[in-house]
Amino acid sequence: MANMKIKAKLKKEVIQVKVMAKHDMLTYDQAKKKGTDANFITHISATCNGKVVYDASTSQFWSKNPQFKFKFKGGAKGDMVEITWTDLLKNTVTESKKIK
Repeated sequence: MANMKIKAKLKKEVIQVKVMAKHDMLTYDQAKKKGTDANFITHISATCNGKVVYDASTSQFWSKNPQFKFKFKGGAKGDMVEITWTDLLKNTVTESKKIK
């Protein structure tokens, strides 16, 4: 089962990346009501050809299954974009997608 849906497309020398991370994004308030631990994505990064092209610290402000997008230069069709996220419980997911 995939934990992310990734689209990466080259358009006018710019790589456009769209991502949907499959995660419950359980806030502190929601966790308290459910009697469980809070857990949400706290960090996301992306690399292409060994170079970091996106890096963000996040918090509980995102909704369930958050979507985000970013652009960068320096890639080509056929290169791989690798995206990694880490959540509050230190679970880490990494997936890759070939640039079209």
